[in-house]
Amino acid sequence: MYAIVDIETTGGYAVNNAITEIAIVLHDGEHEFKRFETLVNPGMPIPRYVQVLTGITDDTIKEAPYFDEIAYEVFSMLQGNVFVAHNVNFDYSFLHHQFKKLGFLLNCKKLCTVRLGRKVFPGLPSYSLGNFCRSLEIDITNRHRAGGDAVATSLLFKKILDNDKSGYVESMLKGRNREQYLPPNLPAEQLEQLPQLPGVYYFHDQNGKVIYVGKARNLLRRVASHFSNNKPNKQKQEFLHNIYSVSYQECGTELMAYLFECIEIKRLWPKYNRSLKRFEQTYGLYLFEDMNGYLRLAIEKKKKHLKPVYTFSLLLEGQNILRKMAAEFHLCPKLCFIQLNEGKCEGIKTGECFGACEQEENAKSYNERVELAIGSLQNALPTFTLIDDGRNINEQSCILVENGKFYGMGYLSTDTTITNKEELKGCLTQYPENDYMRGLIYHHAEKWPNKKVNIV
Repeated sequence: MYAIVDIETTGGYAVNNAITEIAIVLHDGEHEFKRFETLVNPGMPIPRYVQVLTGITDDTIKEAPYFDEIAYEVFSMLQGNVFVAHNVNFDYSFLHHQFKKLGFLLNCKKLCTVRLGRKVFPGLPSYSLGNFCRSLEIDITNRHRAGGDAVATSLLFKKILDNDKSGYVESMLKGRNREQYLPPNLPAEQLEQLPQLPGVYYFHDQNGKVIYVGKARNLLRRVASHFSNNKPNKQKQEFLHNIYSVSYQECGTELMAYLFECIEIKRLWPKYNRSLKRFEQTYGLYLFEDMNGYLRLAIEKKKKHLKPVYTFSLLLEGQNILRKMAAEFHLCPKLCFIQLNEGKCEGIKTGECFGACEQEENAKSYNERVELAIGSLQNALPTFTLIDDGRNINEQSCILVENGKFYGMGYLSTDTTITNKEELKGCLTQYPENDYMRGLIYHHAEKWPNKKVNIV
């Protein structure tokens, strides 16, 4: 038995909105045999634009029942039947959310007349309810009201059943059919063509613009996971509604996919990516000369127009590096802003400072040690490659770190042997880097030392 449903609501997502009208048409695949329709008091004001669209106003629903008053009757009509709707996940998410608040667990098989329509009647200009019905010469009366739209959807569904020569309906009802959970505008064929390999995937909107970039160890599994949990919040519902296609870039390893995701998010700035957009190198080690001619080292929040000697994401990391440099090269803790009070220099007490802060050591002598300290920091930064699997058996992937910074990555043939850094750089694509990417690489090199190859 099919329960063909349409609802009107106060807004586009279930968490902070409510149902204002519901209609259900029970259908056996041949004939309609029961119809239910009622206004619902949402318990909140109806936005003006919704009132204009539907004609349902605050006055209209003043005497209408609240959802909990009709919940049992509605639940009994839905549970055990196939839940059918135009863009089914929207209607289902609202009803599932409302029932859950009352202690009911709605668990129905679902069919979407948008997705079925694309398969049974391919090539139509639009699959919105109004345009789809117009293409199939189905009249809609009382448009944007639950009763009118539910009846139109039932007529549309009957046409789909009558023309489904390839058994799409039966296929979608088998087990946990993945397609039932897909966004209405995403072709299932695109999902099925994704490889089960590492890579980066892109969700595109109606105009082809990238709205989300993600990385994956297994592209097919990761992309499908976005649709397995249809949360009723605004962000998730808006996200799913705007997905019209998916594309991908295969990578040789999961690490390369992580790095390429960072690169692509910074390049494309997709609407629905948030965390890596915000990541920046937070702190820098800066060098400047004071009025007395002494070079001074200071840790500061990263400055837009100043170039740091070194960058790091944690303040403690920078402080530890600076303290180590000061101890090794006898730098003054006051001139390095390690000691911030006005008391006697702690470095003079311990013998680590030769009196630069009191101008007992001349600037030239002190500055030479500062330069040596900076040089040692930069010279200690490693240059190495990570050699790993490629995208096929005839190639290997290569990630290059030069002087402690991520240079770039690419693919080499398996018989390639390169020992010269400059020669290798000609085979790779250079990319921008940040501390997060660098951390991923160092962590991987530490975990898999056999894949690390030092190079000069």
